[in-house]
Amino acid sequence: MGDIIRIGTRGSPLALVQANMVRDRLAAAHGLVGEIIIIKTTGDRVQDRALAEIGGKALWTKELDRALLAGEIDCAVHSMKDVETIRPEAIVIAAILPRADVRDRLIGADSIAALPQDAVVGTSSPRRAAQLRRLRPDVKPVLFRGNVDTRLAKLAAGEVDATLLAAAGLDRLGRPDIGTAIENDVMLPAPAQGAVGIEARADDARVRGWLTAIDDGATHRCVLLERALLAALAADCHSPVAALACESGGGVTIRAELLAEDGSDHVVGTRSGAIGDFGLAEALAADLLNRAPPAVRRLFAA
Repeated sequence: MGDIIRIGTRGSPLALVQANMVRDRLAAAHGLVGEIIIIKTTGDRVQDRALAEIGGKALWTKELDRALLAGEIDCAVHSMKDVETIRPEAIVIAAILPRADVRDRLIGADSIAALPQDAVVGTSSPRRAAQLRRLRPDVKPVLFRGNVDTRLAKLAAGEVDATLLAAAGLDRLGRPDIGTAIENDVMLPAPAQGAVGIEARADDARVRGWLTAIDDGATHRCVLLERALLAALAADCHSPVAALACESGGGVTIRAELLAEDGSDHVVGTRSGAIGDFGLAEALAADLLNRAPPAVRRLFAA
């Protein structure tokens, strides 16, 4: 039998699929035996309030962080868009798997234009709510939390007219045909959307070495660039921000959008440069904030 690696994860169906993806890749790369350890998070327990009201993205990570730092698990698997920008120094993002489809999918209508007048759309994302209202000011976003099955059940029960979910999550759950993909030039995705990350203790060289073998370098660099933009903007869970970095032809381009909460104002910007140039994030953040209308700028602490 090979070495055992204890993989910490949330217990949602999608989280378990992602943890098993990591386990299978580690088994293929090193012959490791992956033990999946479910950690219950505050974000899973509290479903009736927006994350921004009760502690932000840390609600998905703090219990996993505690287990990791206490040595109860060897690594933790996360959807990277749910990981807060500033992380403990003792924890590192050791690997990120190849990125999946970054787009959102609209479920309940064939397109945003096809939504009925004054449609009620369920979403827990300030970004999605603001982007929807920019495109359709009549739409009424309402808080919609829970895992994919919970949200689809609420939609089927008629609680809302439509909802938006990440294409990557639906694909990983074996539901590639649900909903209509919204192209990136219509709704730019959340920073790090579609990326699965694995964190380890900074001082655990053995586990970090194992994880290096399953890291996708291009995805890792792009996600770190998008997260660097969030840091430069001092964005939090209240900040409607979208961003996507892509490498091509030996360079990288990052595009971002900042929005007012009600979608009434927004600003878009792009920067291109050399791969690994994280100064692009600071330059883009400064440009966006300089051009942002007051209703947008006030949402960012930078």
